[in-house]
Amino acid sequence: MQPRLMVLLGVVAVTVLLPFAGAAAGPVGDGDAKSPPSTPSTAPSAPPTPSPSASREPSLLAGLGVATAARCGPELSSPDGVEAQTCVLRQGHDTWARTYYRNATGEQLAAVLTVMGPAGRTVQMHCAVGTEDEPAACETPRERSAGAAAEYSAVAEFAAGDSGSLLLRSGSNSAAPQGS
Repeated sequence: MQPRLMVLLGVVAVTVLLPFAGAAAGPVGDGDAKSPPSTPSTAPSAPPTPSPSASREPSLLAGLGVATAARCGPELSSPDGVEAQTCVLRQGHDTWARTYYRNATGEQLAAVLTVMGPAGRTVQMHCAVGTEDEPAACETPRERSAGAAAEYSAVAEFAAGDSGSLLLRSGSNSAAPQGS
């Protein structure tokens, strides 16, 4: 092959794979699922934006250590100003859920993130969603996997803090974008 063609193919490959590298989730290591964090995890940086085809199918995301598989639902937004995308993540023998969100309502919100697994296994995390209009994330504690990745799903529900009315429901297996 000609050197120019090789360089061009390399640039195309990097362009296609770069979003997957940016979506690598969680710290490298085995993690300690026995001691869940006392407060929800938040990420000050912008959430990754997987490609539409990758968001509905399991994919391996290259990280610095063990590969992390992610199955994400679509990015959703509500007329009230809440945006979210919810994923089920798996790394090694651990499975957990993460929701990436942005609150443009100007009000503090309540959120509940639930990961559901085989045999009725469920883990919930209550997330405090502040009033700042910045991307953030909330995740459940990592738990030892009890089945195939396809047997897990996650849902995040965002509600107004004062009235408790549901503003947005985002799921890892959502079929089509839809807000409340």
